[in-house]
Amino acid sequence: MKARIHPFIITVLALGVVFASCQKDKSPALDYTSESSTHSDDQSRFSSENDAAVNDVDLTMETTSGFFRGDNLQSLICDATIVIDSVSNPRTITITYNGTNCLGNRTRTGVIVISMAQNVRWRNAGAAINLTFQNFKVTRIIDNKSITLNGTQTYTNVSGGLVANLAGLGTITRTITSSNMSLTFDNGSQRNWQVARRRVFTYNNGVVITENGTQTVGSVTNVAEWGTNRFGNAFTTAITQPIVLKQDCSFRVGAGQVVHTTPNFTSSVTFGLDASGNATGCPGANSYYMRVSWTGVNGVTRTVLLPY
Repeated sequence: MKARIHPFIITVLALGVVFASCQKDKSPALDYTSESSTHSDDQSRFSSENDAAVNDVDLTMETTSGFFRGDNLQSLICDATIVIDSVSNPRTITITYNGTNCLGNRTRTGVIVISMAQNVRWRNAGAAINLTFQNFKVTRIIDNKSITLNGTQTYTNVSGGLVANLAGLGTITRTITSSNMSLTFDNGSQRNWQVARRRVFTYNNGVVITENGTQTVGSVTNVAEWGTNRFGNAFTTAITQPIVLKQDCSFRVGAGQVVHTTPNFTSSVTFGLDASGNATGCPGANSYYMRVSWTGVNGVTRTVLLPY
């Protein structure tokens, strides 16, 4: 005699299978807070230290106009020495950083070589120079974390003019481009980044530099950096609100917003905040803060506030 299975039991079993299937298909929300925060810090350090190095280049180029030695040349940059070769073609200026902690917040070692063809005059519109970074290592004192840059960049004086004459000129526009910057992070990972930035100089109680991205990568516009982050994921960084650096605040990033896009998340970073997350003026020797808000492909959103 065959045993009969009660219809109620069949229904319960069927519902159990469906429920288990739904549970299996529902993946837990992935948390990219660590990657988003770390990548935001990496990009902020790269862009700010690259800006600081290019500011050194600006100062050196204008002081050594025509590649002739200027007064007190060796004291131009507090943690570097400068050597000029005005005979070779291209002419070169070599900036060698010596690791002195003269600014109190970081040390720099390595070399940047400025190269300019004999027939180029830096003050002229369209003048371009090459910057070669050779093991340019910046170590942050507060946590001993470092970033090391190698590669070449093209720095172009789009509008012409010298910053020394900015008051009379009104604005000066320059661009930074690179297709082969190699970054080595403090965990030993090495990645390649590309750069496309426009710098516009104006004057307001000192020099003010406003930066935007100039590249389009896929559907993303206003891209300033793109490549692979330390986690091995492709990224783009677009400047959605101009990055602002002011001379009267030691050329620190005091305002602006960028958006990092990766396959796993989109992260918005707002600069120039205080410890409560409010926009602030120059904080002196204290930290600025950046608000990092990321949204994953599953729609989950997180926000953190980080000093820089």
